[in-house]
Amino acid sequence: MTLTFAPFLPWIVIGILAAAAFVLTIIGLWRDVRGAWLRGLALAALLLAISNPLLTNEERDPLSTIVPVIVDRSQSQDVQQRPEQTDQALAILKERLARFPRIEPRIVDVENDPNSDAPATNLFSSLAAAVSDVSPSRVGGAILLSDGQIHDIPNVTPNIEQTLGFKAPIHGLITGRAEEFDRRIEVVRAPRFGIVNEQQELTLRVFDDGRAQTGQAEVTVKMNGEEIARLEATPGQPLPFSFKVPRGGNNVMEFSVAELPGEVTASNNRAVHVIEGIRQNLRVLLVSGEPHAGERAWRNLLKSDTSVDLVHFTILRPPEKQDGTPINELSLIAFPTRELFVDKIEDFDLIIFDRYQHRGVLPILYYDYIAQYVEKGGALLIAAGPEHAGQDSIAMTPLASVLPAQPTGEMHQSAFYPRLSEAGKKHPVTRGLEGSGEEPPKWGRWFRTVGVEQPQGQTVMLGDGQDPLLVLNRQGEGRVAMLLSDQGWLWARGFEGGGPHVGLYRRIAHWLMKEPELEEEALTARANGRTLEITRQTIGDNPGNATVKFPTGKTETMAFTQTEPGLYKIERRMDETGLYEITNGDFTTLVHVGAVDAPEFKAMISTTEPLKPVVDATKGSIHRVVNDDGRVVLPDILPVRGDVRVADNDRMLIRLTDETVLKGVNTLPLFAGFAGLAALLMAFSALWWREGR
Repeated sequence: MTLTFAPFLPWIVIGILAAAAFVLTIIGLWRDVRGAWLRGLALAALLLAISNPLLTNEERDPLSTIVPVIVDRSQSQDVQQRPEQTDQALAILKERLARFPRIEPRIVDVENDPNSDAPATNLFSSLAAAVSDVSPSRVGGAILLSDGQIHDIPNVTPNIEQTLGFKAPIHGLITGRAEEFDRRIEVVRAPRFGIVNEQQELTLRVFDDGRAQTGQAEVTVKMNGEEIARLEATPGQPLPFSFKVPRGGNNVMEFSVAELPGEVTASNNRAVHVIEGIRQNLRVLLVSGEPHAGERAWRNLLKSDTSVDLVHFTILRPPEKQDGTPINELSLIAFPTRELFVDKIEDFDLIIFDRYQHRGVLPILYYDYIAQYVEKGGALLIAAGPEHAGQDSIAMTPLASVLPAQPTGEMHQSAFYPRLSEAGKKHPVTRGLEGSGEEPPKWGRWFRTVGVEQPQGQTVMLGDGQDPLLVLNRQGEGRVAMLLSDQGWLWARGFEGGGPHVGLYRRIAHWLMKEPELEEEALTARANGRTLEITRQTIGDNPGNATVKFPTGKTETMAFTQTEPGLYKIERRMDETGLYEITNGDFTTLVHVGAVDAPEFKAMISTTEPLKPVVDATKGSIHRVVNDDGRVVLPDILPVRGDVRVADNDRMLIRLTDETVLKGVNTLPLFAGFAGLAALLMAFSALWWREGR
């Protein structure tokens, strides 16, 4: 209860009146005027009445003490028994806090930011948000339930209270065990691009977190799913590795370190690096058997590509042509057969025989060299014309062993629209070819094809009726394509609107040179931010579902959606960051979603060290929730009044707040009503009585 005033006049007026009353009273007493002291009392009572004194009584309720409980639900908390430990510890903590009515817990689950490419465990930013709407004096403490891998821990200097925004203990409850260890591998430095078949170098490093391990670490290196090396790494030391990029386009390198018994997780025992293979000065040998209209179409296409080194020969004077002209008078150059097909055949990425026939220019043994070149991984394209059906066909040479189709000796002479076969509608070489989606196809006609027996490999284009027009086949380690017509130049010349000869020829050449994007059976995956995109190419039926293994070890079956014939896709936004393994049938691929150096995967062991400076600075405590017996045990909670000055290592201290909320105010005027009137009447009556005497 307090005394307050609500004056009827301004205080300055009351002060002047009080001063005047005081002077009059002093003068009266000095002159010994009868009743002077009674007049002074009467004036004082009048001034007191004007001042309107009030007795005030406030009704207040105590406010609760806020204790935020920040629960770590990040990916590093999903390993081993940490999720169960977290749930059990949280249940016990809720039960303990419920014993204290004046403590209000605020439970905040903190997950990795799904929009971040480099997720981290940010518990202190969540703590600040949890208490942003209350007075700092109401915060009695904070409890962090985590594995200790926290990435936004504030500095304890210069002022931890100012940094946190409140003055109260920070307590840590740590999941996991004290003696954990984990082995992981990282690609420290690696090129993003590399010249095909040229030496490249990257640097790896194997890390052992927690308890030190003895011995070397065995690292397995795979390139596009095939093992290429096994290395011995010293944990903590950089390990250089040299390699060659085997093909153009994306090349996926996988590095895996052998798992150790008892380590926290094997999810970070693998790392991937994607390197883009660049072909430098692609060497193509084009041999035209004779001058013809389609020769220029091939030459113009290959010369338009600046990355192609084209070697082109046209046989203008076969050996059987004898007209008596002396050799030294001919302007033609001799065909360097030995240099091209013996000494330097391995230097060519692609050999094209354009309407070529065996007329004694190449020794018969050289065809066998070309067949061996294909078997060892070379690429051969046969653009056939009428000569392929004749007696001098190269199908009558040792080259026949690698050709997917043998001629019947007939030429089909009739107008037709080149059409895609059922396999061709799915094959990446011809799938979606411009103009193929209409009937008849929106391109010009051709007028002849070479008749062949039932071909091997895939017939992706058809000529007249069901006659094969374009046949693709794998032979040994190499590839062969046969275009059974020499009429492609009609499209190049714009006959009947022309056709997509550039796109078709280029796709054939790239398929022959094993570009990954044109593989007919392939499983690929890439990450676009946090979105996982899985692509399955097939010339067969529906490939079924894909099995996706997440970085935390869980698996999920996902269904493909057909987007085009032979092309199936999955797009899914992923919450986890790390290395995903995708499997479909016999195909497996890896992809890393999010930043490779995300803090969430830098270390996975349970630890008390990062949080300890903040705990010590705020007089808090830190405890492991699992005891030696494997049971979840929590320390007691002790509420205290006033500031926490000394830490208690055995209990979690909570500072109770003194804050209250005003519920109501009761006031009692002392000079209001009959009480005030009676006091004034008594004072003036006493004055009248004294004057009467």
